[in-house]
Amino acid sequence: MVITITIRELLFPVSFLLLLPCEAGANISYPLRFAATLGICYGRVANNLPPTSEVINILKTNGISNVRIFDPDPFTLQSFSGTGINLMTGVPNEALPSLASGTPASALQWLQTNIFAHIVPSQIRYIAVGNEVLLKDSFYSPYLVPAIVNLYEALKMLNLDGTIKLSSPQAASVLSVSYPPSLGAFDPSLRAVLRPLLSFLHETKSPFMVNVYPYFSYTSSRSNQVTLDYALFRSNDMVQDGQLMYGNLFEASLDAVVHAMEKEGFAEVEVVVSETGWPKGGGEAASVENALAYNENVVRRVVGNVGTPRRPGVGIEVYLFDLFDENGKGGDECEKHFGIFGLDGVKAYDLRFNSEN
Repeated sequence: MVITITIRELLFPVSFLLLLPCEAGANISYPLRFAATLGICYGRVANNLPPTSEVINILKTNGISNVRIFDPDPFTLQSFSGTGINLMTGVPNEALPSLASGTPASALQWLQTNIFAHIVPSQIRYIAVGNEVLLKDSFYSPYLVPAIVNLYEALKMLNLDGTIKLSSPQAASVLSVSYPPSLGAFDPSLRAVLRPLLSFLHETKSPFMVNVYPYFSYTSSRSNQVTLDYALFRSNDMVQDGQLMYGNLFEASLDAVVHAMEKEGFAEVEVVVSETGWPKGGGEAASVENALAYNENVVRRVVGNVGTPRRPGVGIEVYLFDLFDENGKGGDECEKHFGIFGLDGVKAYDLRFNSEN
């Protein structure tokens, strides 16, 4: 049983009932609404990137037809218009307060001005409202769901609510417990926002978006809980969790999110990996060889519709990070070295995005 809540009720306090957690190894039948999809993130925090026309040629040459951009830059949207490439376009965190405090009509104006004036709606697959708001920019947390609801009502006015899905990418660290996966649970301090968000996603048949980085889990593990082989899909030792077996951190991380959603009563919400990748330089275990090993295994699982132990055979939509290195990124040096392609369009390593390239 999943609690049904109207979109309007998301704006007010609601009493929820919890589902009893399912047994760790129990099989649950999930409807496969979408085939597995592989995309790539087009980060642009750099001052040396090639022209967007060349970027589009790179994407088409490599059979990449799904791209995430992090903000609705007019020139970028115009460049993609008519190319047949599907986009996940972001709404900046800074835009959330005005979208939340306004009306559906003002949200409609925002969509028309910032997105649909520059690209046909049929190329927009997702609108990602904010990015890692709950942990990176917690100031904006109270505005997140109201902003999403207003944008949804605006899409309804355009009869686009069935084709363009709204969600909000979150860091995997919104979980307070992630190991073993069956104990996955959301941080209690975030539930006031996460519960209404999950209810919205359930009601609108939209996915929960999560940014998953086993690289950072490995480098931040102080007690050697995460081995390099386990992070890179190379482990010969399987981790048992109830009746399920895990041979890599990527699948374990996704299933921890699934279990967390089940505990909140939202077992059928799908998961989209809005970012994942491995740096090829600038830090511990950051190398071309390791980046290839990680991304290649992720691609194989997507293309092969492998799913996860908790949801076997259920295709996963994944966006690899990143198209190019971004020399303007802050933080650790490795943040600048996730690029799969060089600035000349040549792959930094021989990663195949499908069976043909």
